[in-house]
Amino acid sequence: MEKSALLELDIGALSALLRRRELTSEEVTRACLERIEATDAIVNSFVSLCPDRALAAAREADGRLAAGNGVTPLTGVPIALKDVIVTRGVLTTAGSKILGNFIPPYDATVTERLEESGAVILGKLNCDEFAMGSSTENSAFGPSRNPWDVERVAGGSSGGSATAVAARQCFGSLGTDTGGSIRLPASFCGVAGMKPTYGRVSRYGIVAYASSLDQVGPLGKTVRDCALLLEAVAGFDARDSTSIADPVPPYAERLEEGVEGLRIGVPKEYFPPGIEPEVEGAVRNAIAELGDLGAEILDVSLPHTEYAIACYYLIATAEASSNLARYDGIRYGVRTGGAADMAEMYCQTRSQGFGREVKRRIMLGTYALSAGYYDAYYLKAQKARTLIRADFAKAFEKCEVIACAVSPTTAFRIGEKTSDPVKMYLSDVFTTSANLAGLPALSVPCGFDARGLPIGLQLIGRPLAEETLLRAARAYERGRHEAVAHRPAALEKALEEG
Repeated sequence: MEKSALLELDIGALSALLRRRELTSEEVTRACLERIEATDAIVNSFVSLCPDRALAAAREADGRLAAGNGVTPLTGVPIALKDVIVTRGVLTTAGSKILGNFIPPYDATVTERLEESGAVILGKLNCDEFAMGSSTENSAFGPSRNPWDVERVAGGSSGGSATAVAARQCFGSLGTDTGGSIRLPASFCGVAGMKPTYGRVSRYGIVAYASSLDQVGPLGKTVRDCALLLEAVAGFDARDSTSIADPVPPYAERLEEGVEGLRIGVPKEYFPPGIEPEVEGAVRNAIAELGDLGAEILDVSLPHTEYAIACYYLIATAEASSNLARYDGIRYGVRTGGAADMAEMYCQTRSQGFGREVKRRIMLGTYALSAGYYDAYYLKAQKARTLIRADFAKAFEKCEVIACAVSPTTAFRIGEKTSDPVKMYLSDVFTTSANLAGLPALSVPCGFDARGLPIGLQLIGRPLAEETLLRAARAYERGRHEAVAHRPAALEKALEEG
């Protein structure tokens, strides 16, 4: 099989070929490494690459496949991890200079589970520093670039996770989603991405941003890819106190059951005047197509949506202020030298180690938690969070799934919003509510704008209803009668031009 055709396979198709021994994992892994070498100078997906480790894992997977022992759908499949996911013996930076020398002595739970499944980990993927951003422009290693237009952002904070899949550098990836950080890059880069229910996937070994909001999730070329990855990493973990003990369904087995009779709610608050007409048109067309496939489409209301961004940026920054206090230059990470005393060392290390956006959010969070302002800001935000959660609970009395856009725009130009943080924050206006309510949500490609930039349809579900969301997204994906996961022409053109 030609390498270009090989790299177009989804995980299910690749797994079938590996099981039949028509391909070897080592062959596939080498193809991915060659693709990364050819393309990463353009898209900047990877922070670190582990070729020797990956090839060793591929050879081990080939042994499993030959023996037929311990084989899973991910055995021998090359994937990559967002660089907030701790990986034993591999540099883990969270996109920050302050962790520029941090090599963890242990694995995150999701890393362990992927390796147990036989997956091949290629390396660590670029992200906004400490997952704080909507464009990956806050990374200490430079922005990831969108394969559909390399002058535009990939989204954030899991930008590298989306570009690596879209650029055919790997067959799937893991990201984290605190306020839209899987769904936004998935939408911008034309891939599928899912944020599971809070607690469905262990956060043990994840570099924390906002602990009550962070959740690990998969990105892939197709909905089935996401289902297979989620099935591998989901499930209870005693090392995570927020982990949910409910059994993990066989997500991939039930993908083809369709949407006949499924009630899909459309919230009027998610189609405001500021949404780009092409985005609204593509999303409304996608919802109508779900109706044509047998779903019942009805109107719902989420009246407290207007408070979601303010609520999110108070709670998330407050938790970030607490979580990032540990980076002091004493226990691990970079320490600035030449300080006269410990207090000066703390100050210099944090001033030089953290980027501008991280420092902005630490200051916002510290202010919101400070004496005299706690009740006015943080406590009020928690009350608003309760109202947002109640809105969803009421809406889900009428429907099983809520459908809307992922973002009000398609991917914007690199540098376009960096001078206006509030404008940047509004990129997450349709995604933060699901995190505040702890709900599962996904993005599936639903079209393109006139510039050829991808648009994502967002589906939000009841707690632990990942199976329903995946089934609905798969029905839409299958019913479009066109490829939803083809190779971005802009990247291929950039390669041809050298």
